[in-house]
Amino acid sequence: MNKRRLLLFVPLLIALLLGFFLWKGLYLDPKKLPSALIDKPFPEFALPALADAGQTLTVADVTGEVALVNVWATWCPACRVEHPQLVNIARREGIPIYGINYKDDRAQAEIWLRQLGNPYVFNIFDKEGRLGLDLGVYGAPETYIIDAKGVIRYRHAGPVDMAIWKKMRALIEQIRAEA
Repeated sequence: MNKRRLLLFVPLLIALLLGFFLWKGLYLDPKKLPSALIDKPFPEFALPALADAGQTLTVADVTGEVALVNVWATWCPACRVEHPQLVNIARREGIPIYGINYKDDRAQAEIWLRQLGNPYVFNIFDKEGRLGLDLGVYGAPETYIIDAKGVIRYRHAGPVDMAIWKKMRALIEQIRAEA
C-alpha cells in the first residue's frame, strides 16, 4: 500500500522538475548560441565561387588577415535587414568580408548583389549547405570573425546592426593587436 501512495507523487515530481528547467530557461540569453568551433580552424572546403562556377574556393582563400565571414541567402528576410550595414562596413572599415551564399539560387543571389550592393570580397556558393553544416550554422544570417591564421574567434547569429558591429570591431582591433 505504501508503494502505491509513493507512485502518486511521481507525476508531482516530474512536474516540479519540468517546472524547474522551464524556469531556468527564462534566464538564458536566446541570442547566445554556443559554437564548438570558437578557437578552432575554419573548416576545410572546396566550393565554387558564386560569381564564377568554374572557380573553386578553399579555406586558403579566406585566410591571411582578420576578416568577417557572413552566411547569407536571398530567402532570408533578416539578411536583407543586415545587408546595408555590411555594405557600410565594407566601404568604411577596411575589413574584408567573405560571403557564404547558403542554400540559395545562384541567379537570384547575383541579382540581389547587383541591386543591393556587394560588400563581399567574394562569395562561396554553398548550394547544398555542406560548409554551413560544418560551421554549425543554425540559419542565416550568421557572421564569424576569423583571425589571420583562419581560426574562428567569434560567432554572431542574427543580423549585424550598429551595436553588434561596435562589439565586433573592438574584438577585431584586439585580435589585430595580438598578432
